[in-house]
Amino acid sequence: MIAKEIFTATDSALFALFGAALGAVIGSFLNVIIHRVPRGESIVMPRSRCPQCGTAIRPQDNIPVLSYLVLGGRCRACRAPISARYPLVEALTAALFAVAFARVGLTMELAFDLAFIAVVLALIFIDAEHMLLPNAITYPGFIMVLAARTLVPRVDLVNLHGYPLWANSLIGALAGAAFGAGTLWLARVAWRRLRGVEAMGLGDVKMMLMIGAYLGLPRTAVAMFLAFVIGAAVGIAVMFARGERDLQMMLPFGIFLGVGAMVALFFGDALLSWYLQFFF
Repeated sequence: MIAKEIFTATDSALFALFGAALGAVIGSFLNVIIHRVPRGESIVMPRSRCPQCGTAIRPQDNIPVLSYLVLGGRCRACRAPISARYPLVEALTAALFAVAFARVGLTMELAFDLAFIAVVLALIFIDAEHMLLPNAITYPGFIMVLAARTLVPRVDLVNLHGYPLWANSLIGALAGAAFGAGTLWLARVAWRRLRGVEAMGLGDVKMMLMIGAYLGLPRTAVAMFLAFVIGAAVGIAVMFARGERDLQMMLPFGIFLGVGAMVALFFGDALLSWYLQFFF
């Protein structure tokens, strides 16, 4: 029994280590997406290069996180500062991939979890930098998550008798998508009528369409609750820091939706069970 526990723990550690290495590499590619997609540039060509001097980045200078540290956060050619976003994305992707590997193991579910994490991270950082959630990511992402829920079925609230498992899973995905996107769309319409301004863009609605479809309705509720709470807390903190009370201040809400989605992906079921124990 002890030997089995040691083997299992070693397996989990190795899975997590491999996941972190893979995540760092994927994070490096996500940086390309984050930089180029909002600018309408190809994510394939040309090779990665310094945005200041245009010098192509050498392979030894393109090692995730490590190269940034070795170069002191500056381009080798022109010594222009490199944005801290690059190692941050790489390290964050590595950490989330490690958690996913340790939690799920080598399954098809893991492959879709990793793709979902990568897409959401790209959207978070694009929204943080550009206040933009590109259709080039949200639309394919929505198709991807519908395929995921069909190929790796998950029954959420309803299990209709006589329907195959994949069909129940797809119904649950559509329910999550409708709840997530519908809630944001209604909030957007209500705020526009009450205040005469846009509370959020349609990009947030489309992002939540994708997130809701992947998480399903129960975990989407967790993600939405966390997004609104964190968003409100950050908004209040920013208002106090600026010394002004501006209820129309624009924040990139996609950041908070993404954070809520990551928490709900890993801990949504546990949080729901903890919450519901107070009522049942």
